[in-house]
Amino acid sequence: MESLATHACAFLKTALKTQGVSGFTPKIGLILGSGLGSLVSQMHIHCAIPYSNIPGFCKSSVPGHAGDLVLGTLYGVPVMCMKGRYHIYEGIAPQQLAIPLQTMKAMGCHTLVLTNAAGSLRAEVGPGSISIIEDHINFTGTNALLGHNNPEIGLRFVPMENAYDPLLRAHFLKAAKKVGFELPSGIYIGVLGPSYETPAEIRAFRILGGDLVGMSTVNEVIAARHCGLRVVGLSAICNFAAGMTPSKVNHEEVLEYGAIASEKLKCLIESAFPEIESV
Repeated sequence: MESLATHACAFLKTALKTQGVSGFTPKIGLILGSGLGSLVSQMHIHCAIPYSNIPGFCKSSVPGHAGDLVLGTLYGVPVMCMKGRYHIYEGIAPQQLAIPLQTMKAMGCHTLVLTNAAGSLRAEVGPGSISIIEDHINFTGTNALLGHNNPEIGLRFVPMENAYDPLLRAHFLKAAKKVGFELPSGIYIGVLGPSYETPAEIRAFRILGGDLVGMSTVNEVIAARHCGLRVVGLSAICNFAAGMTPSKVNHEEVLEYGAIASEKLKCLIESAFPEIESV
């Protein structure tokens, strides 16, 4: 049974051939969130293609999300990188979030390194820092696996214990120590958006055990686990959540602190990537 990911995979292999690239198989899928796309500058790029040109992919309409799929090597590791993502709040069906993850798997990736911009629910973890995701709570009200299940891609009912791979988390924690900064673990609460959370919602999320909040990630992780990708998630802390400080949350602040956190993210990934395939 052919899927949209199969068509996307064929398209990408043809695109690589037109660039004179043969035998390239990405091993790591990488998703770069709001304000974090500068990591692509560290890549040796084989080709970069707008999402709107790829079968099954959707165009991103959010500032800070370039909307390009980049194939190449990062710190010596072959990667398939989403420079920016798209979101359900843009009017995109949740099932469409699964297609890029399924395409990564079909292209040869075994691991997904996922980044996002998040608000912190912890006073001691402030804007400009990086947190590693330990687990998530899905408050988006939907699921990327709704509808027909293709058994050639994954199981109908997907276990989500250890959705964020413990060995990969340990590897990134070790890499953070090497470069000399703290990498606190946190529970990520995924909301639908696009409105920011109310102070009352943030108080409720803290009672539920949340440490981070954002408008992405959870459905991507569900889709990644469905097709067999291992996952590690990293949040760039771009603001304190609503009600924690006198200032109002805004997207400009998210992009500003995302750029600061992006520099730490570069150092962390440079430290972690050389040995990531052996984890």
